[in-house]
Amino acid sequence: MSRPTHAPNRLIQETSPYLLQHAHNPVDWHPWGPEALAQAREEQKPIFLSVGYSACHWCHVMERESFEDERTAELMNRHFVNVKVDREERPDLDEIYMRAVQAMTGSGGWPMSVFLTPDLEPFFCGTYFPPVRAWGRRSFPEIVEALAQAWEQDRQALVKRAKDLAAMLSRESEARTHGEVDRRVLDLSLTMLRQAFDPVWGGFGGAPKFPHAAHLRLLARHAKRSGEAEAMRMVMLTLDRMAEGGIYDQLGGGFHRYSTDERWLVPHFEKMLYDNALLVPAYLEAHLATGSDAFAHVARECCEWVLREMTTAEGAFASSQDADTEGEEGRFYAWSLRELESVLGAELARRAAEWYGVTDEGTFEHGRSVLWRHEPPARLAERLRVPREALETEMEEARRRLFAAREERIRPSTDDKVLASWNGLMISALAQSYQVLGLERHLRAARKAARFVLDRMRQDDGSLFATARGTRAHLDAYLDDYAFVVQALIDLYESDFDPEWLREALVLERIVAERFEDADAGGFFTTASDHEKLLTRLKSTHDGALPAGSGVHALNLLRLSELTGRAELAKRAERTILSLGALVNRYPAGFSQLLMALDFLSAGPREIVVVGDPADSAVMGMLSAIRRRFMPQRVVALASPGADTLLLPLLEGRTAPEGGARAYVCRNYACMEPVETPEALAAQLE
Repeated sequence: MSRPTHAPNRLIQETSPYLLQHAHNPVDWHPWGPEALAQAREEQKPIFLSVGYSACHWCHVMERESFEDERTAELMNRHFVNVKVDREERPDLDEIYMRAVQAMTGSGGWPMSVFLTPDLEPFFCGTYFPPVRAWGRRSFPEIVEALAQAWEQDRQALVKRAKDLAAMLSRESEARTHGEVDRRVLDLSLTMLRQAFDPVWGGFGGAPKFPHAAHLRLLARHAKRSGEAEAMRMVMLTLDRMAEGGIYDQLGGGFHRYSTDERWLVPHFEKMLYDNALLVPAYLEAHLATGSDAFAHVARECCEWVLREMTTAEGAFASSQDADTEGEEGRFYAWSLRELESVLGAELARRAAEWYGVTDEGTFEHGRSVLWRHEPPARLAERLRVPREALETEMEEARRRLFAAREERIRPSTDDKVLASWNGLMISALAQSYQVLGLERHLRAARKAARFVLDRMRQDDGSLFATARGTRAHLDAYLDDYAFVVQALIDLYESDFDPEWLREALVLERIVAERFEDADAGGFFTTASDHEKLLTRLKSTHDGALPAGSGVHALNLLRLSELTGRAELAKRAERTILSLGALVNRYPAGFSQLLMALDFLSAGPREIVVVGDPADSAVMGMLSAIRRRFMPQRVVALASPGADTLLLPLLEGRTAPEGGARAYVCRNYACMEPVETPEALAAQLE
């Protein structure tokens, strides 16, 4: 990470911690913006675009090796207009130029290094480049000099290459993907996920292995829809293996980014807010579907990590924690036997080493081990010849002491910028955690973060800003920001039944309809119609590390339609699904989030209205009967005194007995007889 040994460059005025890390590089960095782009056009200089993020290990490496090097910086400054971008603040730029990197090199990743013409068209792409020739890669200074020379001597060839690549990206973004969805697509999705599944370690594919929360949530729905037990076994095995693995922080809770091996043992140690926000609902739904308290425990610990370590002073949620400390990846998290002994003493350390898989030679680097829990407690207790209950009690004490000792280490840095999109995901996770686990502090935290987004990340016309830090919010929001925040507001309504959450959701939904929807072909663009003009305007289609905004918003529209009775919202959701039909039929495993919307639609969702005073224990009993079941194809509303029946017509005419509660369950335009006890409601829901 940068040390302030040079005069600050233009990045010193930015809010992104990642950009601020580079503010004292000798490179004359510009943020992306009119000044840098105008300079490139006026001087007819190519642009070096460097894209990364705060928790990225190799981004830090390239900074130390190249961007802090005086000679390399001098070459860059002489020949290029150098632009640094935080991919988390500018996912629009990141997606466009990552497609160029993948097209040119066959792979992608960060740091992303792209050389552009002054017209913003890419002519050379890559990721990390070493400071000297290594691993079959030319050094970064060699590349800078070679491209500068080519720009001077053979500019026409570079410009042609750039225009050809830009034209290809435009054709891809304009491709027609509309089609009727194959009625078997949910079954085809299950088949495809089964084929990619690792039956030994869980998850999908080999190393590196990512969590893919949307796949797991869709599999749980497959199991409910089809009754196929194998689908739920795939979910349970994956969630168990991940929770036992080094990808999960065994001491502090929360998941790291991904596993470098197929066993979930050695992670890439960065911790991202969005990974945990996506995995919490997967664990909560598995808990509801199976009754396993272990899944609920993991969900709770993930939420507690966020509340403890990722909550800003204003009550919003920070973006990530770094993989590195003291210039070394994973140093904060890994342990040696000697370190265990220094904290626990020889005897307890010996058993803790068995419990957490700490070995003499180490499972990671420098003779240190990543903590994981692969051996079942009963088998380990038998091998150590101690009672299981005694061993578990002892290990809980060991965990407490190790966590306290780890708190004394130099901590990974936290990227404390607030992203509307990721906050939306975490608000949803906390709201769902409250519904399932009943933890009021999770609901309070969700409400506070939602108020921050709605009050402090709002533009004068009601639209959202994408990012905020301290007192400054800026950058026009993207589709994901709107889709994830709308989802969060619906989840908050179904938690505390404050109709204001739904009113705000409808305001944001209207902005999506007016500025993001493709009126001709259906679906949604990643950026708004009044967004800065870039190389091309992409659409949100398939899932990646984040679920596709189009898939999330399709389900938002269906839920809002059920709650508000606005049929046009459901029609727009169906239009969104059809706009991607050709792609979904071809590769359903790339559209798990959208298929959750299709599952919701095809199941004929239940509308459940509970009537009564929300403070009444009878009402809480009714809500508990709903919330303790895995029943994703439903909406829930509360008819309390003074309910807004204009906003929620399904509340109209719903009454409760004096001093009690009543529940109405409707489906496919038909309602069952109202019931007045949780037991009767549970029977109807079954």
